[in-house]
Amino acid sequence: MMQEKYANMLNMTELATPEKMLFPFDTLRRLRHETPVRYDSNRNCWDVFRYDDVQRILKDSKTFSSERGAGAGSTILFMDPPKHKQMRDLVSRAFTPKAIQELTPRIQSIAEQLLDAVTEDAMDITSDFATPLPVIVIAELLGAPKEDREQFKRWSDILVESADDLSDEAFRRITDKRMKAMEELYGYFRNIMGQRAAEPQDDLITALMNAEIEGEKLTEKEIVSFCVLLLAAGNETTTDLITNGVRILTEMPELQERLFQSPDLIPAFIEEVLRYYPPIVAIGRKATDQVQIGDQTIEKGAQVISWVGAANRDESRFVEPDAFRLDRKPNPHMTFGFGIHFCLGAPLARLEGKIAFQALLNRYQNLARASSGSIQPIQSSFVFGVKNYPITMHIRQDDDMLPFVVPENSPLIDLAEKP
Repeated sequence: MMQEKYANMLNMTELATPEKMLFPFDTLRRLRHETPVRYDSNRNCWDVFRYDDVQRILKDSKTFSSERGAGAGSTILFMDPPKHKQMRDLVSRAFTPKAIQELTPRIQSIAEQLLDAVTEDAMDITSDFATPLPVIVIAELLGAPKEDREQFKRWSDILVESADDLSDEAFRRITDKRMKAMEELYGYFRNIMGQRAAEPQDDLITALMNAEIEGEKLTEKEIVSFCVLLLAAGNETTTDLITNGVRILTEMPELQERLFQSPDLIPAFIEEVLRYYPPIVAIGRKATDQVQIGDQTIEKGAQVISWVGAANRDESRFVEPDAFRLDRKPNPHMTFGFGIHFCLGAPLARLEGKIAFQALLNRYQNLARASSGSIQPIQSSFVFGVKNYPITMHIRQDDDMLPFVVPENSPLIDLAEKP
């Protein structure tokens, strides 16, 4: 029997071409204006585009459940209270502002090593820098060998991939592909757990194996599921944040020197990148009861897709929503979600982004998109990013470089604590 199609694994028809995937925001603006809440019979779901409606859905976890699709209940991403709170409280200890700030020297070192390996005046920012940086960080947090990073990237790419089209066969192919990747991931992390049982280490997997909720240890499945979530979410989101940010720097080159001269503006730059070119554009939920949104009635059990990518450019909430503004304050984008499911790894993503952009701009100037070759969008219905982004650049003279420092009281700490 064919399982119910999870709508967030299917591309809406209006965004199904490579051109639309590379820039979906004109289409999302039109849909927000013309059909702010609409039913898509092709994907069997409701699409919601206005800021206030999206925020309401993400905030109301009782009416709009996160237990959806094949992953229902498997990780904190697909859990509802009270289990969600128990698991989140446990794993959040590894993501406190203090714990994240302590990673600063190591992330700086990784960023510098990756850029040291670039020997020419050109690189693919995605594969040479934006991908390996968060993958190595996550691998070290978990206690997995960083040498396996190519495998990590392959697995995480599959976990965010969508079906090629709306046919049953395409949905079956992507489902089978994801299941195979999950089986490989489970085997991989079970093996590491076996090693940690014999020889505990100072890493997250060992900490999870020793942790308890109400006097009971986590099951093997719960530990592995969290590792898989951290690998996919912690890798893909930060990779796309960095790549999308560099894309903006090449589209608006005047920002490069401004950020180099005033690195204290980088946190504001990151927040505007997250709003303007958000790594996550859509978040799925399931209605637990009949509910009214706008002038539409959504029945119990219906799938609801909240289009963060549209909400982040809603003119009712943002002045000049289609302009990139470093001075945008406040900047209440919802790229990291809202409410109880606000992204646990947001402080880490922000720190990695700050270090990455400062390292790039301190070493290079005149970043430009390479004239040869085309860029390919990520084949995903909920992730916005590109598979490749080749650039050219000029190396700064040593006298031009500024000290590479992330201050202890960096604004990213305050940002990290605000959903």
